[in-house]
Amino acid sequence: MATVQKRPARTRPPVGYVPPGWPLQVRPPGVEDWERTATAFLLDCCPADYRAYPVLRRHPAVLARFAAAHVEAQVSAAADGLGGLRRSLEDHVPPEVVQAAVEAWEEQSARLQRIRREVALVEEALRGRVFVQRLT
Repeated sequence: MATVQKRPARTRPPVGYVPPGWPLQVRPPGVEDWERTATAFLLDCCPADYRAYPVLRRHPAVLARFAAAHVEAQVSAAADGLGGLRRSLEDHVPPEVVQAAVEAWEEQSARLQRIRREVALVEEALRGRVFVQRLT
């Protein structure tokens, strides 16, 4: 008598896993109400007047694209601004103030980098990507 080999059942990835860098205020993809929290987060990443556009509130994937473009522009502006900050301030304020300004700008740049990653992850999830935890 021949034995029948069973194929391993396909399992869906566990609902609720999020990768490193996922925004804390957004519920994991697949759980109840996650898109509402994603929309709130994305709107917070955009200029306030974006809230006036129904298409952005009704279609989180569209909002995610707008948010990604806006945050990317901020990251770029921060990089450009930091490059000339010392020169633009050195004749107007003491060196310790220039240094404090540079540190504040660097802190802001790091914050924007984190937001860019968070927005990108949310956008990927809204487009259907399923995040799966890797075994180490």
